[in-house]
Amino acid sequence: MKRFALIGNPAAGSLSPRLFEAAYGGRYAYDLLEGPLFADLWQRFLDGYDGINITAPFKQDAFRAVDSLSDSARLCGAVNLAVKTPCGIAGYNTDVDGVVMSVRETGLPVSDALVIGCGGAGRAAAVAALQLGCRVTLANRTSSRASSLAEELGCGWVPLPELTSCSPDLVIYTVPGPMDIPDYPEAVFLEANYRTPAFEGRGRAYVSGRRWLLYQAVAGYSIFTGETPDEGAMFRIFC
Repeated sequence: MKRFALIGNPAAGSLSPRLFEAAYGGRYAYDLLEGPLFADLWQRFLDGYDGINITAPFKQDAFRAVDSLSDSARLCGAVNLAVKTPCGIAGYNTDVDGVVMSVRETGLPVSDALVIGCGGAGRAAAVAALQLGCRVTLANRTSSRASSLAEELGCGWVPLPELTSCSPDLVIYTVPGPMDIPDYPEAVFLEANYRTPAFEGRGRAYVSGRRWLLYQAVAGYSIFTGETPDEGAMFRIFC
């Protein structure tokens, strides 16, 4: 039987095992592997698992460890899913898929995206917005980080005090805590933090980070198994 796992530090408390069990009715094993050393966890993957999800703080380590990269993973500089293939270990970043699928689910057209926060989630969000065909503007507490990422991805950036000059139809907020930002009432508003959201109900259509989490799992589990997961059962985990 194929075996899968999540590696991270910490990993305890992750919803991944419940989501994976729901996705396939418990037909595949899924474990949590936790520890401070990436090399130890990676070796456990190589020795006993067909694929792994990767969470903080090991996504950049996994990026360097795989043999091949998806386009999304290459642009993000991070891997959150690794799977064994006949040609070696392939690395993916399904955080990008999670954003794309969450925004498309609204059915609303988007063309001008503002991504607030330039950490790992912000970078994935910016890559996703580009895949959606949007003109992308970045904003971050540290302007130098926003300008550097904007140059790398070929998009724009704006200092936080100038957010009122933006008129996006898509806002992706990836900062863990709340900041004073404009309302953007006509925008699709996707907030990464689903545990303690600060802007629930904001915008023309509010998209919870739960949808992001669920859709990145849907995309990832399909890569793991080659089988379509039971999305309805996965969604009910949050009900």
